[in-house]
Amino acid sequence: MLKADLHIHTVYSPDCLSSPGQIVARCLKVGINCLAVTDHNAVAGAQGLKRIAPFTVIVGEEVLTAEGEIIGLFLERLVPKHLSPEETVARIKEQGGLVCIPHPCDRFRRSPLRPQALERILPSVDVIEVFNSRTWLLRDSARAKQIAASHGLPGGAGSDAHTIDEIGTSYVELPEFDNALHFLGSLRRGHVTGHRAKTVARLAAYFQGARARVVKRMGGRSNRSCLLP
Repeated sequence: MLKADLHIHTVYSPDCLSSPGQIVARCLKVGINCLAVTDHNAVAGAQGLKRIAPFTVIVGEEVLTAEGEIIGLFLERLVPKHLSPEETVARIKEQGGLVCIPHPCDRFRRSPLRPQALERILPSVDVIEVFNSRTWLLRDSARAKQIAASHGLPGGAGSDAHTIDEIGTSYVELPEFDNALHFLGSLRRGHVTGHRAKTVARLAAYFQGARARVVKRMGGRSNRSCLLP
């Protein structure tokens, strides 16, 4: 069985400083042996981590569309940001990827996909994220689970980690898989485990995100150098 954290970020996200080497070490420490790396509007970090990780890595991207965020999984190349939700879905599907809706009911974020957009693209959605460690209210997670169930969609879960210590706070236990299609079957048989991030972790992530933006704005670390373990 795999323990899959299906939503994490690396240094390739503008608000994160977690290097691939740090991420691998953390996963080995806490027993996570499958990751979906879903950087904001980037796939290079996921591709780099996949090359060095001794476990399964799904190349993903958290894409900012014109109406909120959509995650693409099993990607081969970057999906541009600021497209319509429909065009974003088309770009994911044309490369054999899966469409996942992250934190769809989180009322405290500005980034969730708008309900009207979700309704329009639901026939093409493959996965609903039913638990995200950064979602404050359990009733928001419960609502996401209801959406998945009512539309017969498998539920995903992830830490949404922007700091190393957050990795593994949420995950899905599921059978091993070979490709995107097999992954969906495994996910339907999976079991979600997790808890909300602690307040201290949220504060640490907030300050690290601010620091990451400053460091990258000043050119202190290039993306290429950050890919080193």
